[in-house]
Amino acid sequence: MVYTTPWNRKIEFGRTMVMGIINVTPDSFFADSRKQSVLEAVETAKKMIEEGVDIIDVGGMSTRPGSDPVDEEEELNRVIPVIRAIRSITDVPISVDTYRWRVALKALEAGADVVNDISGYQFEPDIVKVVSENNSPYVLMHIKGTPKTMQENPHYEDVVKEIKEYFSEKIEHLKEKGVNQIVLDPGIGFGKRYEDNLEILRRIDEFKEFKLPILIGASRKSFIGITLGNVPPEERLEGTLAVTAYCTMKGVDIIRVHDVLPNKRVIRMMEAILWQRL
Repeated sequence: MVYTTPWNRKIEFGRTMVMGIINVTPDSFFADSRKQSVLEAVETAKKMIEEGVDIIDVGGMSTRPGSDPVDEEEELNRVIPVIRAIRSITDVPISVDTYRWRVALKALEAGADVVNDISGYQFEPDIVKVVSENNSPYVLMHIKGTPKTMQENPHYEDVVKEIKEYFSEKIEHLKEKGVNQIVLDPGIGFGKRYEDNLEILRRIDEFKEFKLPILIGASRKSFIGITLGNVPPEERLEGTLAVTAYCTMKGVDIIRVHDVLPNKRVIRMMEAILWQRL
């Protein structure tokens, strides 16, 4: 399967790819991912490119549990100069991590390729029109609530079943609106309990019934910290790498991570074991 971006770049699925996170924010949950200037973001992007990143994900607003949104103008001021600057040095696909349609539009105009929307177009439905008109790949994520409220006692009878029902409804609507290049993200940590996150990973194969690429964003998240003895984000790399190894074995298409090189190496080793692929 190959997706084509608005800039005619190709994203070819068939092996596990790494999406590297660049947070142009002062308050993302993992301090080392925070980039406070265009120069700092570009230097991070250069390092990621050297390490073999497949997609660079740029976001200008923290969506950690309990966070408040920044205003739209501030998000634009953070994100657009960074996308322009990164685009000037590389042809690696860039995704914009936003749920706002104006930010998505300006990002695509600045050289971004993919819209990565945590809200599943619930917060600003007009983002669907932007994606459709630009023929952009779209990451459809599951979330319950908003970043501010999502961890206030979320509950599921069957988390995978409910996410699949959500995807079925959303995919049908997107395709009716002309959006066909869809990536599914079950939303690890977004309105999920500890056990829900593990259940999603345990049953990841069930999402393959949609015959669409799957993205997992588990990097350094709290369920890993809990599993490892309530350690902080700075001590969650090994747990993240375990999730990456598991996802590679399960054929997950994209892993969204803070640490490109160690995750790329884990994927390469897993692929060699599983398929003798270098």
